[in-house]
Amino acid sequence: MPAPFHVWNWYAGWGLLLVAFVTGAGLGLFFDRDNFLGGYASFRRRLVRLGHIALAALGMLNLLFALSPWPEPSHWQTTPASISWIIGAVAMPASCFLTT
Repeated sequence: MPAPFHVWNWYAGWGLLLVAFVTGAGLGLFFDRDNFLGGYASFRRRLVRLGHIALAALGMLNLLFALSPWPEPSHWQTTPASISWIIGAVAMPASCFLTT
């Protein structure tokens, strides 16, 4: 019997948290510059910060989803919800980073 599909949310959650730490460290190297991405209040810089925070927050939500109890692994709602969490967790930060 295959593993429940929301196990992938576990891997996606930890992967997103790792990417959040890496992007945070990378962005932190340049945030002390006054004109980095147009200044502190610029739209570009705000979206980059939002994308970084979205990676961490949605990664944690994916982990919580993976740990949530399910009636059975083959429950009919498990797969669409699991896929939606992963797609949303990747699409939201990607759209923030690509907007800049």
